[in-house]
Amino acid sequence: MKTPYVSELEPNQLVQGVFLVQHKEIRQKKTGEPYLSLTLADRSGDLDAKMWDNVPEVMDTFDRDCFLKVKGMVQLFQNKPQLTIYRLQLLAETEIDIADFLPASKRNRDEMFAELKGWIASMTNPHLKALLETIFADEAVALAYRTAPAAKTIHHGWIGGLIEHVLSVCQLAKVTAAHYPDIDFDLLLTGVVLHDIGKIRELTYARSLGYSTEGQLIGHISIGVRMVEDALRKLPGFPPLLRDLVEHMILSHHGSLEFGSPKVPMFLEAMLLHQIDNLDSKMEAMRAHIAKDRQATGVWTGYNPALERIVLKKQQYLLEPDEQVAPQAPLPTAAAFVAKAQPTSAFAAKLQGALKSEP
Repeated sequence: MKTPYVSELEPNQLVQGVFLVQHKEIRQKKTGEPYLSLTLADRSGDLDAKMWDNVPEVMDTFDRDCFLKVKGMVQLFQNKPQLTIYRLQLLAETEIDIADFLPASKRNRDEMFAELKGWIASMTNPHLKALLETIFADEAVALAYRTAPAAKTIHHGWIGGLIEHVLSVCQLAKVTAAHYPDIDFDLLLTGVVLHDIGKIRELTYARSLGYSTEGQLIGHISIGVRMVEDALRKLPGFPPLLRDLVEHMILSHHGSLEFGSPKVPMFLEAMLLHQIDNLDSKMEAMRAHIAKDRQATGVWTGYNPALERIVLKKQQYLLEPDEQVAPQAPLPTAAAFVAKAQPTSAFAAKLQGALKSEP
């Protein structure tokens, strides 16, 4: 079993362990000598790392997605842990267990897929039900759907994250659809299941989480529409108007053009899908950001670009005593200051006299 994990590291700890290289940069010191700036990771989180000495001997021996055995010291830099590397060595993939390095859902992925099939079996619209059954009859798609992350970093960024996110949104769909009249639940549920299906091809998740070439060029929204079109070719009796509604939900689920949606939601189920998808992703993003925060002290996390804010660590905040700030004494007036001063010239004496005579 791998030890230590990133989440176990403490400041001033001498570390000897194996980590995955998530990011690698060769930079220059002021002297012109190279140094390494790395992000090292395992399934528990990631860590900033620097190597300052003996860099030319090792800087070309590894790259991103390689596994390194490192020795170094954890120190605090700008209130965050940073590993200063003394030595590093490239390891072969046969020397590691990949499960130690890829974060994964705490839920059993086969059980989650069985739950998903239960949602599909409950549908009453024969066309929508047939569409979902046709898509998941492809074993490669079914396996990828219960394996893929929902995102690289923003939310549910782990193996099994996609289906975990979808099942959470299914529950939100059930509650919200019961609250609002005129919602076609089968249509909404179809949008929930399919809105992120393109991520099974957009993202890569064999060694670390990243983007495929198809994902970079096309994106998961367009990939998802392609997958639906492929499935519909096997269902010649599928109503064309219903097809347009399903594809519109995929195209509009990000909610606005600036967030990557080619269309904005234009009917009830599309709008509700966007809102509950956004709700689940934002709540998980905030929870994960608090859990992974590497600030050594304080009740606030570091800045999260995706959430565009820092986040209060509520539990820690409630446990800490209130910090009472002593009231500041009022600043002295100019007259009070001058009254204490000793005049050093005739002009200063006249100025002091004038200030003393102010009402």
